[in-house]
Amino acid sequence: HTARLLLCLALMSSSLVAYDDSDSETETEKAEVPNTSSRQTNHPSSSVNRVQYSAPGSLGTKSTYEMQPTENTDSSGTSTVCEDPPEHYAQNNNTDSISPHCRRAYSGHTALCMSYKNYEQTSSSSTNSGNGISQKRIHKDSTTAIKGIRPYIPKRLRQENSSMPEKKESVQRDSSDCDVKLGISGEQTSRKISELIKPYLGSKYKLTEVPKSLIFYMSKHSGPVNEIQWCPVREQSHMLLSASMDKTVKVWDAVDTGWCLKTYSCHSCAVRAARWSSCGRRILSGGFDSMLHLTDVETGKQIFSSKNEFRISALKFHPTESNIFICGGFSPEVKAWDIRTSKVLRVYKAAVQQTLDILFLPEGREFLTSTDAVSRDSADRTIIAWDFQSSAKISNQIFHERYTCPSLTLHPKESMFVAQTNGNYMALFSAQRPYRINKKKRYEGHKVEGFAVGCEFSPDGTLLVTGSSDGKVFFYNYHTARIIRTLSAHKEACVSAIFHPVLPSLLATCDWAGEIKIWQ
Repeated sequence: HTARLLLCLALMSSSLVAYDDSDSETETEKAEVPNTSSRQTNHPSSSVNRVQYSAPGSLGTKSTYEMQPTENTDSSGTSTVCEDPPEHYAQNNNTDSISPHCRRAYSGHTALCMSYKNYEQTSSSSTNSGNGISQKRIHKDSTTAIKGIRPYIPKRLRQENSSMPEKKESVQRDSSDCDVKLGISGEQTSRKISELIKPYLGSKYKLTEVPKSLIFYMSKHSGPVNEIQWCPVREQSHMLLSASMDKTVKVWDAVDTGWCLKTYSCHSCAVRAARWSSCGRRILSGGFDSMLHLTDVETGKQIFSSKNEFRISALKFHPTESNIFICGGFSPEVKAWDIRTSKVLRVYKAAVQQTLDILFLPEGREFLTSTDAVSRDSADRTIIAWDFQSSAKISNQIFHERYTCPSLTLHPKESMFVAQTNGNYMALFSAQRPYRINKKKRYEGHKVEGFAVGCEFSPDGTLLVTGSSDGKVFFYNYHTARIIRTLSAHKEACVSAIFHPVLPSLLATCDWAGEIKIWQ
């Protein structure tokens, strides 16, 4: 009897233990996954199970959050591991939604993220259900997340990691060359030979006539145009170079279409001077940012680049040495550079404050500089002649009137040069020592009024053309110094007017409003 009693007690105790265990398991399952099947049937397209949780302090409101039971791998091979949500959720002041969290390695540490695909699915389901959900996008990395480990990253390292993309961009921008923007068919038309120029390549330049009609009106520059120049290569002379105060240098097809072919944005300040190289494949530019840039026309790569000690206002290539150029500006010094060594060859020192223009005389053994040096009684050092090889002054008593000379130009056939003066006239000088002025000829009638108005001879040397501060273009007969015709070209000050080297009677003008016009 005692043995039976003990057996009954043992059976009763075992059944009680089994009942308690089974009851706790069912309660746990009900508490963890309520209405899972119903949520999946409502959204059959979703491959991710959504589980509802009650946010603490939300008065029983529920919000969804997505769980991925398996590890997802994106197209780049990056894995995303989703785990259980943390015990405390960041509460939004406006809504009671709970942000889902996915642990993922990012820049050497684990970060909280969520796949963009799940973001789209959840946002679409929340629109139907009316529940607001805050999501985070994936950060793609190649590092695999470590489950359950979230190491501490110092603030300094976090700042470095966050600034890494910006540093890469800045390095690429600094290491990259000139920012080149192609115009319409820029690559195709830059190296072509114009059909209008071909008939004139085999013949000599004929007599120049005064242009009458406007061919092209080009206004892409947003600032005053300081200088324009036709390409010196006859076959490529349809291209026109322009330097502007809007920090850019542009190349135009000024013969066939009038389109802007390319824009070079190398400088951070106004570009005061820009010149073609003798081969027509490079552009030398200098500006008020004290930078010198020699840029390849096709690729935009900088073949030569250097920081100067002063702001640059004048640039000229040597007529026979194509790798040497002279630059001057807001400094008493004028420097000769060699592109091959990227170094200064010679320094020409003058007791002046600024160099306005540079002009090489025939054969390049001597050159002239016009400066801003003006005294009360005479214009000592207004025009200075230099020996190129020895950097010695040949003469500084060339022009004796009290006016500065903003530009100089050389006659194409005779040994003469002309100086534009702020006295509203152009003076004629001999290009041979001692560079005497011709007092019988004075080209006057236009206005300068402080602008850097340029002057130029026609290719045959019969006409002398100059701009004017009132926007007009004046054509002078070189031999008689009389005004042949006046052209009302611009509304603002016309600072440059140059004839085409091949096509007869084709003229390009630019003004202080940023406009360039082609006349014929």
